[in-house]
Amino acid sequence: MLAAGALVPIGYVVQAAFAMGWDELSALVFRPKVGELLVNTVLLVVIGVPASVVLGVGAAWLVERTALPARRLFAVGFVAPLAIPAFVASYGWASAIPSISGLWGGVLVAVLAYFPLVYLPALAAIRGLDPALEESARALGMGSWGVFARVVLPQLRLAVLGGALVVALHLLAEYGAFAFLRFDTFTTAIVVAYQATFAGPNAAALGLVLALLCLVLLAAESLARGRARYARVGSGSPHPPARLPLGRLAPLAVIAAAAIVVSATVVPLASVVRWLFTPAVLDLAALVPATVQTLVLSIGGAVCAILVALPFAWLAVRYPSRLARMLEGAAYLASSLPAIIVALALVATTLAFAPALYQTAFTVIVAYVVIFLPRALVPLRAGLSQVPESLEEAARSLGVAPWAARLRVTAPMLVPAVAAGGALVALGAANELTATLLLAPTGTRTVATSFWSAASSLDYPAAAPYAVLLVLLSVPAVALMFAHATGRSLR
Repeated sequence: MLAAGALVPIGYVVQAAFAMGWDELSALVFRPKVGELLVNTVLLVVIGVPASVVLGVGAAWLVERTALPARRLFAVGFVAPLAIPAFVASYGWASAIPSISGLWGGVLVAVLAYFPLVYLPALAAIRGLDPALEESARALGMGSWGVFARVVLPQLRLAVLGGALVVALHLLAEYGAFAFLRFDTFTTAIVVAYQATFAGPNAAALGLVLALLCLVLLAAESLARGRARYARVGSGSPHPPARLPLGRLAPLAVIAAAAIVVSATVVPLASVVRWLFTPAVLDLAALVPATVQTLVLSIGGAVCAILVALPFAWLAVRYPSRLARMLEGAAYLASSLPAIIVALALVATTLAFAPALYQTAFTVIVAYVVIFLPRALVPLRAGLSQVPESLEEAARSLGVAPWAARLRVTAPMLVPAVAAGGALVALGAANELTATLLLAPTGTRTVATSFWSAASSLDYPAAAPYAVLLVLLSVPAVALMFAHATGRSLR
């Protein structure tokens, strides 16, 4: 039942294709405007993903394997852009440089906003490598670049591919950042089509093409991942790795690292702060309700996502089977689609089967659950796998009922995983824009939609307080992700 609900967006895409028929669908898809959108979107992915990989892997290698000055500071600075939603970063750049626009403006803002999604898994993977392998390669006469290219980089394959896939899906789903920069992608065109013709065939046709692009990316990542294994037996060498001295390249490395941090965080935040202190009337009467509504919807989404993810995690860990893997895969597949597709699917479904639920808080929370379900599922599965079943069995042997044993033994040990998953879902929901714009009840204004309303009207001073709030709401989740990736403080 839960898996079927998660697959509603997939069903919407398939149903839309059959409902239109080939003649109408081909007329809507095979036209010059769609070709332009396809070129823009593909170029964005083809340029943006490799650039994010280069920045992410390079940053992780610098702070973890070299004697980079102030590397602890840079290690945190490289992850800081995740605390700034992409559409807020775009607002900062657009207000600082009004002429920035088009493909290269979109690539610049997107890469600076999303490269930490590669940096974090690459950093975690490098930390987990056995330094003895690198030392053996050097002892055999291999240079530093050779060690990186032939020893370190191959072992980062899974982490890099996973991060690259997440970046690519974000690029396909992003709306606000590219709308600011006047760069047309499938997502921006779908929003425009939806606003022009409600849930018309044009939006559905564009959504079908966008969904197919997402499925192509998922298939490509699966093929690139292959079947190679990178696990090792034992904990490896216990000593810390030898750090590569940068020598005369140290000043250049510091300048490059500082340029990345400044471009990704200081420039957007400086623009926000500048507008924040521009003489303007702070509308607390709008700011407070927006904050309250954001907290209610995001916390509601987090609670429901945890409740939905728990059965998936329980089946995957306690009763592993092909069926359990298929159900879990359904949750991941549905959440891989852009939020705009999820929103359109829920619009069509509620209007067809439950009109009373259209534009209600319930529908918004359902969208958050579908979009952010993996953020709850991954921590829950990891936490549940660390709870020994023998503890429950011991409680049962003492006469405790099975449900009571789970409540008194397993549930307390899952609290950290529940808190981590709930926090990640809540922060994602607080920053979500496109689905909230389409599904929120009339009169509902979250921090993200209030920011968008002001900024899209070029009222930058009015948008600045909401931008600051979005950043502050994002900081705890980013700190949590960084702590999870590093596992411990930097050595």
